[in-house]
Amino acid sequence: MKIRIKGNSLRYRLTRPDVIKFGRDGYLEEITDFGPSQLIYALKTTASNELWVNFEQNKITLFMPVFMRNEWLSTDRVGFDHRTPNFYLLVEKDFQCLDNTHEDQSDNYPNPLSVN
Repeated sequence: MKIRIKGNSLRYRLTRPDVIKFGRDGYLEEITDFGPSQLIYALKTTASNELWVNFEQNKITLFMPVFMRNEWLSTDRVGFDHRTPNFYLLVEKDFQCLDNTHEDQSDNYPNPLSVN
């Protein structure tokens, strides 16, 4: 799972194994160790009707409604988003890049724009 933060927007991108684990467990977490402190970011299912986020004690938790998780797992839907006046949230499946990158992308979803 990767995160991208830019201004007041937050995007989570999940590989195929990440989506499978999240579907099975309803929770996924990554930790970035900065030495004296850590940044934890997580995706968790919720009974609410929309995406929402919480940040406390160095942990970002993006909450995804159960009905969204179920649709995400059973369809080709790429992701879900939610916009408030102050913030934009997006969670999506991670596709393979079209440009030459040195990053291992073997667990990413095939890019629909790639030519076979």
